[in-house]
Amino acid sequence: MSVDIETVKKIARLSRIAVSDAEAEALLPELNNILGWVEQLGEVDVSGVEPTAAVIPNRLRLREDEVTHGDRREDVLSNAPAREDGFFGVPKVIE
Repeated sequence: MSVDIETVKKIARLSRIAVSDAEAEALLPELNNILGWVEQLGEVDVSGVEPTAAVIPNRLRLREDEVTHGDRREDVLSNAPAREDGFFGVPKVIE
């Protein structure tokens, strides 16, 4: 697949990127090279390869679910800019 100058300008317009004629000419070989690399990837034999989201096995590391002393309201609210009845005070957003 090959890209021409009109396609470069169309891509730039769709991307809402202002591109001069000289910049479009400079982008033309770069986009063609990128498409060439994508075509090379299409030639790779991946039969028998299971699709993955990552190349290394990832396991979710969970901490132990331990009950802790939860009576820390004053510690939590100590840095609050506004407090109301033991809760964070926030400005009204609905008129």
